[in-house]
Amino acid sequence: MTNLSPRSRIYHLIEEKAFLKQKVYSNTLHSFVALNDGLKEIYSDLHKRFHQPDKGVFLDMKKHGEFEVRVKIAGDTIVFMMHTNIFDFDRSNPIYKTSYISDDVSRAYCGIINVYNFLSDSFKYNRINDLGYLIARIFINKDNHFFVEGKRQLGYLYNDFSALEFNKENAIAVVESIILYCVGFDLLTPPFSEISMVRVNEMQEASQNMNVSTGKRLGFKFNSEGDEL
Repeated sequence: MTNLSPRSRIYHLIEEKAFLKQKVYSNTLHSFVALNDGLKEIYSDLHKRFHQPDKGVFLDMKKHGEFEVRVKIAGDTIVFMMHTNIFDFDRSNPIYKTSYISDDVSRAYCGIINVYNFLSDSFKYNRINDLGYLIARIFINKDNHFFVEGKRQLGYLYNDFSALEFNKENAIAVVESIILYCVGFDLLTPPFSEISMVRVNEMQEASQNMNVSTGKRLGFKFNSEGDEL
């Protein structure tokens, strides 16, 4: 390729990258559909078990456009959102030290599905100041292989990039792990010092839409932000 003219090299690079990114995008979209199907299956099972007046467990599942789906399980709303762009990793990232990537660096190009956890009441009462948490990022490449970046079980159950393929079985397993992670964490009361003073306008707004910032303190940070719980 070094013998090619600059214009020919441009053509070649565009064709190469465009094909690669289109392949990754297609795999990511199919993986998002598989996640959605897995969610439907799990939601249907939960609905049969809990959707009774005496159970007191409210369930709901809705798509918001082509790239977002929300599932409400009692007090938790979990948002799955597919990013439409394709990303590479910084060359200092540990995945570049693996033989899977060093054998073919194009495998490092990935689509991303972000997973967020919100309190269901944040949406119900339109509490726009409430906090949601990014709890996982699912990366899918051209081989339809994937790994999950997240805390605790979300980070270590699905980290074998070279072996894990995003199929129906793994989609359901990932969704189940995400639900377990979200439902397993409870809302913690904020420190007294953080809420000891309230402005008049904040109280007036709070009386209309409960505008006091609330959110689960999951203690989640990605490796780039630190590894503290």
